[in-house]
Formats: sequence, structure tokens, C-alpha cells
Amino acid sequence: MPRNFDIIFQGGTLATPDGVGPGDIGVIDGHIAALGGLGGASAGEVVHCRGLHLLPGVIDSQVHFREPGAELKEDLQTGSRAAVMGGVTSVFEMPNTNPTTTTPEALADKVSRARNRMDCDFAFYYGASADNAESLAEAERLEGCAGIKLFMGSSTGDLLVDETEAVRRVLAHGRRRVAVHSEDEARLRERADLRRSGDPSSHPEWRDPEAARLNTERLIRLARETLRRVHVLHISTADELPMLAANKDLITAEATPHHLTFDGDEAYPRLGALVQMNPPVRNAAHRDAIFAALRAGVIDVLGSDHAPHTLEEKGAIYPQSPSGMPGVQTLVPVMLDHVASGRLTLQRFVDLTAHGPQRIFGIAGKGRLAVGYDADLTIVDLKAQRDISNDWIASRCGWTPYAGMRVAGWPVGTVIRGRRVMWEDEISSPAGGQPVRFQEGWLG
Repeated sequence: MPRNFDIIFQGGTLATPDGVGPGDIGVIDGHIAALGGLGGASAGEVVHCRGLHLLPGVIDSQVHFREPGAELKEDLQTGSRAAVMGGVTSVFEMPNTNPTTTTPEALADKVSRARNRMDCDFAFYYGASADNAESLAEAERLEGCAGIKLFMGSSTGDLLVDETEAVRRVLAHGRRRVAVHSEDEARLRERADLRRSGDPSSHPEWRDPEAARLNTERLIRLARETLRRVHVLHISTADELPMLAANKDLITAEATPHHLTFDGDEAYPRLGALVQMNPPVRNAAHRDAIFAALRAGVIDVLGSDHAPHTLEEKGAIYPQSPSGMPGVQTLVPVMLDHVASGRLTLQRFVDLTAHGPQRIFGIAGKGRLAVGYDADLTIVDLKAQRDISNDWIASRCGWTPYAGMRVAGWPVGTVIRGRRVMWEDEISSPAGGQPVRFQEGWLG
């Protein structure tokens, strides 16, 4: 075992594949070189972590950073600053930008914009459209590609693919897991008149649970026909959970902190359009069912669905108000508060934010504290109690629906490939973000 390291993280509690317990981490050339007791070893830098938990770097596999085309709300730089302030080490960014990420040139442009400008590591989804299905098998292997994203229900942007035959063609081209926004577009069109002017609480009446259930049922049928692995994003209903549980050989699923935390019956009167999302925040019965499925293993990953808009935009009269809220910076503290309250174990949090993304997306060299892996760490103080505030938010939008929420558990440090990028609420290294690599895609 090497006894000379570039940096040692000393005296913390480690969440490794072998369990949670005390130990040190030795890093050489940005990779984990040793785990365990490293007393007597030397290093260029020693970081004392007594009282802190060292977790595998959190991977947020669903964010919208709005660049190019809507930099007034966010850009790759400000979104990545929000990520590392919240303890997130890697992000997968969505393709509904302007222009959309539906060509190799558009993907390469995003990678070029992000390299050494984003603070965290990154990958970008390639958007499926009705016109590019035949090119997706090649696209999913390009540098920086997180996989294919399919919008089966309308949301921000113009990437809707809702016709059954078009969806089948998308699923028939490629090998990697396809991430899907699953709401039935025909039902959304039929029910549009249920929206009440000035009343965001009518949002979940319009985009009702049946719209999600119907589409997820159709999606699973098409996944079976094409034998394609599918990842259903931002589960919002109890109705979808039995179908997901019955099809785990092909289907994985994501839950978001807002669908696990907010009760729509309370949140809409208090927050109005600030809590307006697609699919919607629903009542406590749906929230609690998703949490139960998460604990049972039906849910595979947590993603924030970070989707910022300005307060001015959010202040428009519903339904002119846009759907979306910031979330990448609050994912870790909000979910650690669920750990503190006993609704979630720390080991399950680690699986949902690191092991799970690594496993289902086939990430190379990230997602666990193990020798040879990238030294990506989310360092947290489980005993810290803090109030989430708008002043803390690094996103360009400058607000959070969690403002005023007191949480137990806080991100103290964000380490990416052995570099301390954030420490004690300060970004401490120049931007050095690099593309995430994938076992079935680009490996560099």
C-alpha cells in the first residue's frame, strides 16, 4: 500500500461498500488509493474530518442549467456553483435548451462550454425527437453523453415525442437506458380547461395521476416490445408504483426531493407557483406512497429536477407561470433531514445518490468509495442544524421553495477528483469540471 499520498482525508466516518465506519482516505492523482487507518502515512495535505461523514460524491442525474438559450435563469457556471455548494459532485443536464441537444454538434458545443468552466463534473442527455431516432445509437456513445432523454409529456421546450410509433422507433435504436418524462399528452390536452386562472393548486388536477399512470403503462409495454431499458423520471403518483415494482428487470425509477417532501394541500396555498412542477407536487397520500416505495427499493435514484425560473416569471398569473424550481443545491440537506428524522437511512441515501446512479447509468469510475475510483466525496455534518435561506442559494434565480426550512444535516465539503472544490460554504478551487465517462459510452 502506498504510504505517500497527495492528500489524506483523516479521521472521518466513511460510507464504503463494506459499510459505515471510521477511517481515512488516501488520494493519489485524483483517485482513491487507500481506505482505512492511514496513521503514519505522509501527504502533501491532510484534511481533518473528525465528526464528519465522508460519502461517495453525490450524482444528480437530472438538472436543467438552461444554457444555451435561457441564461437569464441559469447557465452552466452558475448551476454548477449551486451544485458544489450543495455537495453535488456530478450532474446530468437535460436537452431542452435552445437550441435543443438533438445533434452531435449541439452536444459537442455543450461539452466545450462546460469543460473547465463548470465546477462539478458533467454529462448531457441527448434529446430524442421524431426525426432523429435512427441516429441515437451513435449519439449515445459520444463524449459527455449521459444517454437519451425522451419527453412523452409536454414540458419546457419543444422535444415532445408522444405518438406510439415514434416512441417505439426511439426505443428500438441504441443500447443504453432511456430516461423518460412520462405523462400522457392526449390526456393533458383533453383536460387543459381544468386549469383555473390564478390558482396553481389546479395544476395537479389538470396533470392528474391518471395522466402519469396511463403513460407509464404504455411506456412499459413499449419497453417490453423493444427490450429496451427505461428510466422513469420524477415519479409523482402512488398509481405508478405497482407497475414499476412488477417490471424491475427493465424499468428503473427516480424520485425527487420535492415529491418526497411537500404536501400539495399545504404547499400550494403557502407557495403558489413556486411549487409548480411537471409532473405536479401532489397530496400527502402520493408523497407517502413514493417514500414507502423508495424504502422498499422500487425507486433507484434521487434527482433534483433542478429547473430554475426567475421570481418575475414565477409571479405570472397561473397558468402563464412556468413549471420548475431550483433544487440541485438543496437535494443533500433536504434528504439528510429525512435521514435525521428516521424516514430514510444514511446507507439508503448513499445508494440513491451514488451507488444507484453508477449502477443504472453505467458510470465509469464514480459512485462509490473504493480504491481506483475517482476521489469524489460529499462530506457532511449529520449533527449540524441550519436554516435553508435564499441568501445561500448560488443559482442565478436566487430563490428556493425550501427557504425557512430548518434541516438537520449539512454539506461541509465537496471534493472532485481529489480537489476540495467547496469547503464550509466557500468555493475554494478554480472551475475544473470534466465529462463523466460511461461503461457503454465514451471512455476517453
